[in-house]
Amino acid sequence: MALCKRIGLADKLLPTNDELRKTFVLSGGRLHELPEGVILMIPTKILPLVTSSLISIPGKVRMGLELFIPKRKEKSDETLGDFVRRRLGREVLEKIAEPLVAGVHSGDPETMSVRATFPRFVQLEEDYGSLIKGMLKRMAAFKKSAPAKGGEKKMTMFVTLRDGLSDFIERLETLIKGFENTSIMTDTAVKRISKKGGKFLIEIDGKPALEADCVIIAAPAYVASKIIDGFDLGLSQKLLEIPYVSTATVSMAFKKKDVKHPLNGFGFVVPRTEKRRIRASTWTSVKFKHRAPEDSVLIRCFVGGSHNKELLSLSDAGMTALVREELRDIMGITAEPLFSRVYRWMNSMPQYTIGHEERVKAIDGMAGRHPGLFLTGSAYHGIGIPDSVRYGEVTAKKALHYIKNLP
Repeated sequence: MALCKRIGLADKLLPTNDELRKTFVLSGGRLHELPEGVILMIPTKILPLVTSSLISIPGKVRMGLELFIPKRKEKSDETLGDFVRRRLGREVLEKIAEPLVAGVHSGDPETMSVRATFPRFVQLEEDYGSLIKGMLKRMAAFKKSAPAKGGEKKMTMFVTLRDGLSDFIERLETLIKGFENTSIMTDTAVKRISKKGGKFLIEIDGKPALEADCVIIAAPAYVASKIIDGFDLGLSQKLLEIPYVSTATVSMAFKKKDVKHPLNGFGFVVPRTEKRRIRASTWTSVKFKHRAPEDSVLIRCFVGGSHNKELLSLSDAGMTALVREELRDIMGITAEPLFSRVYRWMNSMPQYTIGHEERVKAIDGMAGRHPGLFLTGSAYHGIGIPDSVRYGEVTAKKALHYIKNLP
C-alpha cells in the first residue's frame, strides 16, 4: 500500500466490503462459518467460538488449553503442522490451519517451516508464552495506535486496486521508462549470465549480449539456477533446493437469480479431509465492489497446489466441468455460467519447507562471493506482494550502494 501511494495509486486502492466479511469452512459436506475473532487460526473471542458448529466441544476445550501450554524450549525449526497441533490441537490444524494455508501458500503444513512462513506466530509464543494472550495484547496495542489521518480512505485487511493489479505493474513501468538512459525489454529471454573481467555478461536470446557492473535476478529460484550455472554450479544447485508447486484459478460468472446460495461472505476454504477437488472459492463480487454488474456474481475457485497437482493437466473444458460439479455439490449452483476463464500458474508458488531459513542464508552467502550479483523475489523472504515489494526495495538499495562505491 505504501508503494501504491508513492506512485500515485492511492485513489485506486479498493478495500473489501467488510460488512459482509465472513469466511466459511467446508466440514462434513456443508459450509460452517469460521468463528468471528479467529485470526488465521488464533481465537480472540470466546462466544463466537463456543457457539460455532465448525469445531467439536473437545476441539474447543483443546483450543482453550493453549493458554496454559508452556512455550517450546527448543530453538530448532518446526513444521507448521507440528506447531499448530502442539499449541491448538489436531482439529484446528485439519479444519482451519491446513485449508487456510493451502489457500494462501498452496502448501502442506506437514512440510512447511513455521519460522519461514509464520514467524510472527513463533514470536508470539516466544514473547507471551501463548498465541491467544499474545494476539489479544497485540490487538489492544493496535487499537491504541494513531488512527488514519483525516481524509484518508479506511483500509481493510485485504486490499486490491479498483481496475485490477495490472495497474500496479503498468504504473511502475511508465515511471521506470521516464528515467533517463533506462530501457525495458519484455518478451526477451536471458539464456545465461557469465563473468568477464570483473563484469557480468548477459546473453540474451536473439539479441546482442549486455555487459553489466551489477545484476539483480528477480526470477523464480529454478530460473535463476539455470541462468547462473555457468559460473557458480554450487549456488545453482542450492537454488534448486527451493521447491515450487503449480496452481490454477477458474473464474465463473452467473446471473444472481440463478445462484440460490445467499453469498453471505467472502467465500470458503476446503480442508484436505473433505477429499474435494477444489481448495477454496472466493465470491469475488461480494468481497470487492466493481467486480460484476448488479444482477450478476463472479466466483473464483482454486485448483491444484501441493495436493491434487495432477488436476493441472486437465484441459480447460475438463477443469471448468470439474469446478461446476464442485460448486453444484457445495453451493447448489446448477446454472450454466455466463462465461468461465481458466488461468494456470505453473511452478509459481515457492514452498518454504523445513530448513528454509538456513537454505536462504547459504544462498545469500554463496551469492555474496560475486560482488554485484543480487537475488530477490518470492523465493526467499516472503511469497506475498508486500514481502516482494519490501525485499525488492532492500535489494535495490544494496545494488545502488554497490554501484555508488565502484571505482
